[in-house]
Amino acid sequence: MSLYLSIIIPAYNEEERIASSLSKIQEYLSLQNYMSEIIVVDDGSKDNTVELVRSNYPNVKILKQLVNQGKGAAVKRGMLEAKGEIVLFTDADLSTPIYETQKLLDRLNNDFDICIGSRAIDNSLIKDHQPFYREFMGKIFNKLVQILVIKGIQDTQCGFKAFKLQTAKEIFNRTKISGFSFDVEALYIASKMNYKIYEQAVEWYNDERSKVDPIVDSTKMLIEIFRIRSLHKSTKF
Repeated sequence: MSLYLSIIIPAYNEEERIASSLSKIQEYLSLQNYMSEIIVVDDGSKDNTVELVRSNYPNVKILKQLVNQGKGAAVKRGMLEAKGEIVLFTDADLSTPIYETQKLLDRLNNDFDICIGSRAIDNSLIKDHQPFYREFMGKIFNKLVQILVIKGIQDTQCGFKAFKLQTAKEIFNRTKISGFSFDVEALYIASKMNYKIYEQAVEWYNDERSKVDPIVDSTKMLIEIFRIRSLHKSTKF
């Protein structure tokens, strides 16, 4: 039986959350009738993330970045080294529960190349909201994304996205953004390459331990989205 699903988890200083998430993922996968792999991409953690995973989850593959390069860089490495027919990346805190995976797989088995989790389509599926200011900033960011980069996608930043393997390779071989706006860049490239994208409503739970700084990281993300088009002026699609 060939490898069907690869799950990529970017991790930076995640020793407090990674064990619980990996256990839930392994439990979910044990109930499925396909072969899978889990890849944790450690983005230069300074805590015991790597040691914890190695000691307790021997079947989990670890890719270690020597220095912190950003979530985009970590996801890119995982996507390019994955072997499954479908490649899904998810946040280390499982803000979108792993049991939502099947929703994305169903769409990819129904003639779509990419399926992205979305918090914007069905508000009732947001079970634990972010603080008001974070939700407001997210809406403003998405408006700018629609104006400047790619139209028609209501939520580019939900950290739960699945790609057919060849689609993932084609896109992430071209990405250049290392920070949190890598999702926007990947979807921009996908749209330029005429890949079929489906935006799927998924459950989502806010984790108060989020490592995203609302001021510093939001500023970096704005700078990144202004750069995306210029970064790909000479890219051949």
